[in-house]
Amino acid sequence: MYGYSFDEETGGLLLNDSVGQTSLEPRPVYAPEMDLLGFGDHWNYERQSDVPILWAEAENYTYRGKRIAKTKGGKLNEKPILEPLVDKETGYQVLPDGETLLPVNLAAMNEKNASLLVALKQAAEMRIHDVYSRFKNKLDGFHVAFSGGKDSIVLLDLVAEALPASAFVVVFGDTGMEFPDTYALVDRVEADCRERGIAFHRAASHLKPEESWRLFGPPSRVLRWCCSVHKSAPQTIKLREIYGKGDFVGLDFVGVRAEESEARAKYEVENFGKKQKGQYSHNSILEWTAAEVWAYLLWRGLPVNETYKKGNSRAGCLFCPLGSGGKADWFRHESYPEEVGKFLNLIRETVDDPKIDSYIANGGWVERKNGRDIVGNVRNYEETEEPDGVAIRVPHPKSDWHEWIKTVGPDAESVRVEETAEGLVAHVPAQLLKTVAGKRIRQTFHKASACVQCGVCESNCRHGALSFNGGLHIENCLHCGKCHEIEAGCIAFDSLKIPIEGAKTMSLNTFADHAPKPEWVRGTIENSEHIETVDSYLLDDLGLGPVQKTKFKRFLTDAEIIVKSKTTGLPKKLDVLGWDSCVSWGIILANLAANNPQMRWYVDNLAVGTTYTGKEVEEMLQAADVAAKDASSIRKSFKRLVELPLGTRLNWGFYYEEGRGNATMGRRVCRLAPEDRLAVLYALYLFAERSDNLMQFTLTRLLDDAIVSGGVSPAKLFGLGREEMASFLSGLGEAHPDFLSVTFTHDLEKISLREGKTSADVLALIV
Repeated sequence: MYGYSFDEETGGLLLNDSVGQTSLEPRPVYAPEMDLLGFGDHWNYERQSDVPILWAEAENYTYRGKRIAKTKGGKLNEKPILEPLVDKETGYQVLPDGETLLPVNLAAMNEKNASLLVALKQAAEMRIHDVYSRFKNKLDGFHVAFSGGKDSIVLLDLVAEALPASAFVVVFGDTGMEFPDTYALVDRVEADCRERGIAFHRAASHLKPEESWRLFGPPSRVLRWCCSVHKSAPQTIKLREIYGKGDFVGLDFVGVRAEESEARAKYEVENFGKKQKGQYSHNSILEWTAAEVWAYLLWRGLPVNETYKKGNSRAGCLFCPLGSGGKADWFRHESYPEEVGKFLNLIRETVDDPKIDSYIANGGWVERKNGRDIVGNVRNYEETEEPDGVAIRVPHPKSDWHEWIKTVGPDAESVRVEETAEGLVAHVPAQLLKTVAGKRIRQTFHKASACVQCGVCESNCRHGALSFNGGLHIENCLHCGKCHEIEAGCIAFDSLKIPIEGAKTMSLNTFADHAPKPEWVRGTIENSEHIETVDSYLLDDLGLGPVQKTKFKRFLTDAEIIVKSKTTGLPKKLDVLGWDSCVSWGIILANLAANNPQMRWYVDNLAVGTTYTGKEVEEMLQAADVAAKDASSIRKSFKRLVELPLGTRLNWGFYYEEGRGNATMGRRVCRLAPEDRLAVLYALYLFAERSDNLMQFTLTRLLDDAIVSGGVSPAKLFGLGREEMASFLSGLGEAHPDFLSVTFTHDLEKISLREGKTSADVLALIV
């Protein structure tokens, strides 16, 4: 909102009206941090921790308006190097060694900032009071989510100024992994709240961190089980306890700021269900900068968490995977060696790595994506295909599947479960596998195989149907599915999953929200001979943005129009045929279905002639373990794809908008004429090559949708029935006997591709 500068006179930070100025997250620097870095080797200063002396922006340190030093490097066991800065013109140090550094004149700084801070305070309080007035008769309660960091300290002060003490409660989410100085500050704030008549509560998981790290493995950037287990779930359960309502719906005031990260920059001030499922959130200081937060905190004389004074730019969890790395690790370790050492030992105990010290020092634990290297972890869940579905094996169930299956509903009755001394085997019918019920059935056995009663499922259930009191118990379940809205249905299962060797996992959402436009494809095909490098063409000639370029390159690569950054010989042939002809798009479609998992999903899952609602398609995708956001993107990409000649000429699919958020979509029989047979022949050879070079097969084999192959049958790809397919194949056999022979009699149907011929040879027929 406001810009800032560093003041030579007061040594402080001054806010100004430079709206739009880039902020580098400035923070005050106190003597303890300076001692750790070695400022005392160069300059004199008073060893006190009440008033800041410098200001820091990333690695740069500023004193009285001048940058005097910076740090370089640093990691867990390696101290950052402090480098005094040298004036480029004079060649001398900006601030000579031996000078005395004076503390910031806070009184003078606060006086200069007062008018802007008053306006900032009033605007925030009006915003807080407004949302309270609108919702006070609609919601069960309001609470401030308190963490002990600078943002939550400022937020609590604003809410306390704006609302009566009885209008809200404060909930400190105690993860058990906080900075030691945070607990000291929380004690102080709790006592202050008690004096002011503000209810203050602490919420914590029944699992201690040393237990959860062993149960789940160390948290990582991908496997962030810690936030749900130690923060979100305990707070939700605590609020239900405070208000005595299992279906409690309230609003939490949260101190997140857009400046903190790219993800938070997309937040809205007011939202429902974004932070806590089924709850409202108000990000009251979302637009505030770090400069404004610190200026306000010092102006109001609010308590400063001592951890900031020791060089830690964030409070949060002591050893968080999102805040780890570089000199931040060194400051934490140097400030709290014993406490950090406890988590380092937990990593050593739980991760099987021959170079464990290097693994820790270089942040290997932060990048963990599965449970493969977790000590003692064994696969406790396995799926195998059966003729009529899937068999799920759980050798050593950790919780009662009889209880979990209650969350699925009537569809669960078709699941047959065998229980033996060796565990259980569940047989799931094929017709359920592509449905939401099928997804939940799988997740039922994920839960059965891995549940450690962490409480997240219980916190998700707003109807009080699920409880871990005295063991897992589910009663009067409404089948809302909220207990399944967790990664893989079970956080422990997701964190400990062991990948199958050799298996490749591919994201279905290959185009994100940037599926190609017709003019992009047309330009690339028609100008292929003149394109020197694809990247420069896409950026300069087509004017695509970086993300658009990346996604369109994926389309062109999977369509085999380009390889790396060079065009292949295919676009020249497509240009001769006509960039928008049915043959051209038949070839492109065959390539995309063979190479692109998103296109393959459309072909495999959208039956020709069936109309689907957008919601149905998204549910099918979510049943295949696609995240809701990605499912929405894949559904919307279909619209863009069928706006290409793929839909407008070839007739491959349709998409109709029916009001905001509603759509109908589906696949059609392709509009292929006899002269378009080469597209079918090309797809036929591609199918054979991707199906282990299957050179002989029957028409029935091509039409059997139940048979899973590496390749895609032309019948399935183009939506052709038996008569249409037989007609195309017969015509191809007559026109190109050197490529295939076809026999259709009453008792014999045989299709034979010629040995030595390939799909590339089919393309050679075109030009």
